[in-house]
Amino acid sequence: MRTPAKLDELDLAILSAMHEFQKAGILELSRRTKVARATVQARINRMEEAGVIASYDPRIDVTAAGFDVQAFVTLEIAQGALDTVTAELDAIPGVLEAYATTGSGDVLCRIGADSHAGLQSVLLSIDRTSAVVRSHSVIVLSTVIERRTLPLLRTLTPAGTAKAPAYRDRRVSSPDTRAGEG
Repeated sequence: MRTPAKLDELDLAILSAMHEFQKAGILELSRRTKVARATVQARINRMEEAGVIASYDPRIDVTAAGFDVQAFVTLEIAQGALDTVTAELDAIPGVLEAYATTGSGDVLCRIGADSHAGLQSVLLSIDRTSAVVRSHSVIVLSTVIERRTLPLLRTLTPAGTAKAPAYRDRRVSSPDTRAGEG
């Protein structure tokens, strides 16, 4: 397991800019954060190596792609069968994600389908797997909060001040602290 990365205010600003302007390159991120291009590149490289930036995959809306029926399925599996159920679930295209959990269920899945008949087909495929003892599903009616990460990252206490002078100087001369302006 990796040691959690220590993110400072500049790292969070870069991640926020990357989130807000997803197609922005290094130069554009440099302009938006007001730090040198090399600094932005170095910070992004460090966050990639630390696993903070896990991928640059496009966020695909399966509903917009025609798979507008989604459900969450809690699975109870045979004891010691996590590896087996992982392989079996991975072979079912309608399984969008799955997590080993605590509580009354062992695995929580999010599944998608193009219709209620398609949903039933995915559910039957899951129930046919050798490791699943019982399943319980709930259909998604609407999305209340989209998948997100930035609000959680923003709760971090930044690890010291940013080492980039331009970024540090910009923070020090914020409107509240500048004399004679206002």
